[in-house]
Amino acid sequence: MKSTTKDNSHMGAYLGRDHAPPGLEQIASGKVRDIYALDEEHLLFVTTDRISAFDVVMNEGIPDKGRVLTKITEYWFQETQDIVPNHLVSTDIEKVPGLDAEWKELLRGRILIVKRCQPDIIEWVVRGYIAGSGWKEYQKSQTVCGIGLPAGLSQAEVLAKPILTPTTKEEDHDRPLTPQEASDLIGSERYEHGEKVCLDLFERGTQVLGKLGILLADTKFELGLCDGQVLLIDEALTPDSSRFWSQAEYKTGTSPKSYDKQILRDYLETLDWNKEAPAPALDPAVLQRVSRGYFEICERITGCLPEGIQS
Repeated sequence: MKSTTKDNSHMGAYLGRDHAPPGLEQIASGKVRDIYALDEEHLLFVTTDRISAFDVVMNEGIPDKGRVLTKITEYWFQETQDIVPNHLVSTDIEKVPGLDAEWKELLRGRILIVKRCQPDIIEWVVRGYIAGSGWKEYQKSQTVCGIGLPAGLSQAEVLAKPILTPTTKEEDHDRPLTPQEASDLIGSERYEHGEKVCLDLFERGTQVLGKLGILLADTKFELGLCDGQVLLIDEALTPDSSRFWSQAEYKTGTSPKSYDKQILRDYLETLDWNKEAPAPALDPAVLQRVSRGYFEICERITGCLPEGIQS
């Protein structure tokens, strides 16, 4: 697949660093998204092509990854609004004030105009299978985030039922929380409500993706408060926030074929790297494989690729 959108770096990826839209105040910059103030009630989320692994942002980006993530997130916001409302107002670039034609073209397909919210201080991670850091913890203690699991589980095995395994939000590495620790941080009532919402979202994602031959192994949701109402915010069920597996190729005892950045994580595990910044240089062939995975999952979930990207 190839991109026909304008490049702004030697990698052909919009990395966003030190390259902000004129006239907009940047109020935050995350691993992938840059956030700008629009007015007292709204923010502008710009999804860049940056990619991170082990909480470290890589030096190279994945061209048009930001557009793919935005399209997938918009799809899931529409698909799940009967479960929980979300913060999305518009994805129309024409509603962003002060942009000239060049900036509109650069940001087209990668913006979310959203309601201002107070994000929760925890991340809501739901697991349906035992994999990744959960598998590593299980091997040591037969638990995941302090939740006891049956003995004898294999890598990538499906759990009897999905579990919520919250984490902190850290500048460097997020820290796993037990359910009680998370409840103490945000209050028991909010935690119980968030748990139900996230498990319902996970079930919806499992059902929709299952019809497409995709297994949802685990995912991270972000919730926030706006005028006292709990909203789904940031992104939802994307390759950045989720672990997607091919149902046809799934088997236990190994790390199944993935449609997400697990390809990148697996590659980094082979390097002599301590998983701390600075990030190592990446093999272009690996970046291409990651890119193909992002594009394929977008096309399968939403039915098409973002405008300007061709198969």
